[in-house]
Amino acid sequence: MEEAKGVVKHILLAKFKDDITPGKIEELIKGYANLVNLIEPMKAFHWGKDVSIENMHQGFTHVFESTFESTEGVAEYIAHPAHVEFANLFLPTLDKVIVFDYKPTIVRF
Repeated sequence: MEEAKGVVKHILLAKFKDDITPGKIEELIKGYANLVNLIEPMKAFHWGKDVSIENMHQGFTHVFESTFESTEGVAEYIAHPAHVEFANLFLPTLDKVIVFDYKPTIVRF
């Protein structure tokens, strides 16, 4: 197995508060996705809703995945004014959140 050189995945699992409307959630997702256009070290963004049949989501409903070229890129993203401004809007709408950063490992047989 080989750790991907430099690449870091930034995963955020979220459960929105019950009073946050679907329209507001859509607006927030668009704002999150737009960060890739504003913050150079953020190379990609994907998101989705839980569709698992295993029912092990522990209440989390959404996943957001950002890709960076390095841990330094993640640090630059976190400190960037556009991220700080967005986080101040986004985080108060969440009932539950987990953030997990990792370097993907490539499995070769």
